Amino acid sequence: MPGNMTMDALKDAVARGEIDTVVVAGIDMQGRLIGKRFHAAFFVNGGYEETHCCNYLLTVDMEMNTVQGYKSTSWETGYGDYVMKPDLSTLRLVPWLPATAMVLCDLLDHHTHEEVPHSPRAILKKQVARARAMGFEPMMATELEFYIFENSYESFRDGGFAGLKPISGYNEDYQLFQTTKEEEVMRAVRNGLYGAGIPVENSKGEAEAGQEEINYRYSDALDTADNHAIIKTAVKEIAWAKGKSVTFMAKYDHRRAGSSSHVHQSLWTLDGKPAFLDKDDAHGMSAVMKQFMAGQLAHAREITLFLAPYVNSYKRFCVGMFAPTKAVWSADNRTAGFRLCGEQTKGIRVECRIPGSDVNPYLCCAALLAAGLDGIEKKMELEPEMRGDMYRAQGIREIPTNLREAAALANGSAMLRAAFGDDVVDHYHHAAQWEISETDRVVTDFEVQRLLERA
Repeated sequence: MPGNMTMDALKDAVARGEIDTVVVAGIDMQGRLIGKRFHAAFFVNGGYEETHCCNYLLTVDMEMNTVQGYKSTSWETGYGDYVMKPDLSTLRLVPWLPATAMVLCDLLDHHTHEEVPHSPRAILKKQVARARAMGFEPMMATELEFYIFENSYESFRDGGFAGLKPISGYNEDYQLFQTTKEEEVMRAVRNGLYGAGIPVENSKGEAEAGQEEINYRYSDALDTADNHAIIKTAVKEIAWAKGKSVTFMAKYDHRRAGSSSHVHQSLWTLDGKPAFLDKDDAHGMSAVMKQFMAGQLAHAREITLFLAPYVNSYKRFCVGMFAPTKAVWSADNRTAGFRLCGEQTKGIRVECRIPGSDVNPYLCCAALLAAGLDGIEKKMELEPEMRGDMYRAQGIREIPTNLREAAALANGSAMLRAAFGDDVVDHYHHAAQWEISETDRVVTDFEVQRLLERA
């Protein structure tokens, strides 16, 4: 569901003194919330119409460096403005911050007021519109995993990121006693998100020390991506307020399991019927579902850049830790990159297990949707199901093993260029090249420990 507050309700709350701040947030290339905090009185008296931000926000890296070489903006063009246009359907309370509401924004060209093509929300909205033109409503859910640390962000940053202490001392997968000890954070997360209009289902311990997962209701693709982005910010803010910290890195320690963001997907007809279900099929899969999955498998390697955007993302793909290494499909098999779930029910869906929790949800969902819709348009035939241990299987489609390979595949993808546009693909390929070059030049602790004395 979208936000849980109308403009009239916000005006009333402002008049009563219950809300004094409105967070006005866009989405950057990394999937983070960016924007401003408005005095609520100004917002309801006209500020809700639009505001502005520097257009460099869609060309900076994780460190907010002004990366050169983008076509969209540069020092040469003067780094002008984008319009931030509040989408009032996303207006909501923010229970974990005092007297605060939030609204998400679309980023528009300052001169034409058209959506910026390479803005993450616009990229996903374009693919949703494509699906609807074909008679489908794309439905998705993302599962978010993360680690909680006893350290505050300030303490481990001041300590050079050494001495990270997970909140648990042991694997806590489904363990209720250990997660009881984490309820100071997780209860506040569940209740805070529910109060913000995000329909939380549950939280649970995950398969490592200090690792948690939060799940929220299946929804339309844009709403799911919006919820995902808000949840990541909420979890960080709530943990910080309690003196803790969290990380959504795909792999923060090579000795520990990575953190995933599995994406569940299905198409429904515009009149609310499950387009993926055919009870006469052995698995319950309709022809549409088979074509959709065939498209995702055919293009899996090309879209991996948008499912695993950083050098670190690829450290997660290792044998025996429930992260996939093969881009194949299997029924209810967690060793495959694509898992068939909900056989013979209206909830039948495909779970893509490739994305990590570092993913930008808009780009991830858009890439998956683009690949699946291409399969339907071309009536692709689904390859046979793979069974057994995919880690050990040989001669089958591999997930790219590093960002350099994934970036090259995305750059050469005719499907992505047709779906997103050349400028969009070039934009994110350039971002990947910068990420690679920044990582290539850095001497790591591992290299020093391994080579300093013995080389």
